[in-house]
Amino acid sequence: MIDNKLSYQISENIKREIENSGKSKTDIARAIGVSNPTVSQYLSGRIQPSIVTLSKLCTFLDVSADDILGVKLK
Repeated sequence: MIDNKLSYQISENIKREIENSGKSKTDIARAIGVSNPTVSQYLSGRIQPSIVTLSKLCTFLDVSADDILGVKLK
């Protein structure tokens, strides 16, 4: 289970990348195979995408998983 702080950070990172992409939640939902409400739940931090869905999201948004997960490489 992901702690609340990390969950919040992931949802904020997803929001940022979606805003930067200029793509709609509907387009994203279709591309990654989830419903619009599911995308909304990712954005609110209520749920987190599975590893497979995260991979699809990153590919569609053309970002790395590091950007979404907030991983800083040294």
